[in-house]
Amino acid sequence: MADRHLEPDTPELRARWGKFAFSKAWEAKAKAAIARYPAGRQRSAVMALLDYAQRQVGEETQTQGWLPIPVMEYVAAYLDMPIIRVVEVASFYTMYNLVPVGRFHVQVCGTTPCMLRGSDDILAACKKRGMAKGHTSDDGLWTLTEVECMGNCASAPMVQINDDNFEDLTADRLDAVLDALAAGKSPKAGTQEPGRHTVEPSGGPTTLKQMVKANHDYRGDW
Repeated sequence: MADRHLEPDTPELRARWGKFAFSKAWEAKAKAAIARYPAGRQRSAVMALLDYAQRQVGEETQTQGWLPIPVMEYVAAYLDMPIIRVVEVASFYTMYNLVPVGRFHVQVCGTTPCMLRGSDDILAACKKRGMAKGHTSDDGLWTLTEVECMGNCASAPMVQINDDNFEDLTADRLDAVLDALAAGKSPKAGTQEPGRHTVEPSGGPTTLKQMVKANHDYRGDW
């Protein structure tokens, strides 16, 4: 399970993030998110604004991004809501990073389906590269977190790295993905099983075969 705690609120943290404000691009997205809700319900956009704030922090730090306390205070003021309510949301959902992370946040699923399919080998492969759970590597490239189920049980074991999922992993396949990321490349997301498209059965689908390459309309056949 991911260890969740807030980064301490220090003078150094305030000096770095105390004047945080949305850039023009992210503020446009924030206003669009708020506009989706009825008047007086702008607080409903808190999840979107926290995501935008984290991504802006990521742009400024060249990492996946995280949410310093002053940044959460900014979101709270932006939505006219108590800071504790913002912290409650940010600390509940693991999509929000509460402490600094590296350029690539490697989140390994350790729940039962992934464990049975080899997540221990995946964690061992990360450890061999110098990663440690709950820590960022000295070069700032990797942060490793073990998390609960992320919904890819049919293609276990899997990891999420920043915004992408990588599935049907082995230690060697994960190494290939991490090598590509470290080299500045964009490895193929999704299943890493050769010949597998998404999460169809190994060996290919046994039903609805005509939908493999096209959106076939079966209604006339039934």
